Amino acid sequence: MTKVWLNRTFLALVMLLSVLPASAQSGMEEYFYESGKIKVVVVVAFVVMIGLIIYALMLGRRIKKLEDKK
Repeated sequence: MTKVWLNRTFLALVMLLSVLPASAQSGMEEYFYESGKIKVVVVVAFVVMIGLIIYALMLGRRIKKLEDKK
């Protein structure tokens, strides 16, 4: 069952990364580049995404345990 979760997580990550470059540049993005704060924004976004992936994996384990109890 772990292999299935790895495949789903990888697929979700690839889908997310394929959408990111399609976004248009905005004034806010230019501000972050000019002020040098873009690195902070990227790190925060990365940490949030990792947290969501870990939460989804833990939630999947809990659901699996509940399904096995029945």
